[in-house]
Amino acid sequence: MAKKIYLLVGHPDAETMSWALATAYEEGAKSAGHEVRRTNIGDLTFDPILHKGYKVIQPLEPDLLKAQEDIKWADHIVVIYPNWWGTMPALLKGFFDRAFIPGFSFKFHKVDFGWDGLLRGRSGRVIITMDTHPLHTRILFGDFTNELRRAILMFCGVSPVRLSTFGPLLRMSDVKKKAIIEKAKNFGRKGI
Repeated sequence: MAKKIYLLVGHPDAETMSWALATAYEEGAKSAGHEVRRTNIGDLTFDPILHKGYKVIQPLEPDLLKAQEDIKWADHIVVIYPNWWGTMPALLKGFFDRAFIPGFSFKFHKVDFGWDGLLRGRSGRVIITMDTHPLHTRILFGDFTNELRRAILMFCGVSPVRLSTFGPLLRMSDVKKKAIIEKAKNFGRKGI
């Protein structure tokens, strides 16, 4: 069954493995009949700083409004980004701070400590590239996948959220790089 897929590339530089994986995912998805709407974080124009927290909701720039429309449209959300200092790039974090606002992606209950994830009914995939081995990073610094996978997407109701980590890119052979690009293309074909 064809899916509507929102693809967010969280690396601002087009000449990266994140972009190669995103392009492969998109090609695979389209070849299987899925619809894809893609956002490249480096192409957006918006202020990534949440100046007053959520006390004052800043007016959203047109690029963020378009991204929100695409997310509402989608039934599967894919985010691909590099691990920088144990987390996502600042610009990508700013995107989530600004676009995933109360009333769009979540709503706190007024009476108890609960909340509603307003993006329920969508599945997700997070693909993280890194220059170190994912297991070494996890042992040394903890779960570097939690921030986006659980604390943002799952908090907002996206479930399940599948995870793939690829590294160490610095020492990866061209053969292995081609293999993970093909893996991303297969994820796209399957719409997962």
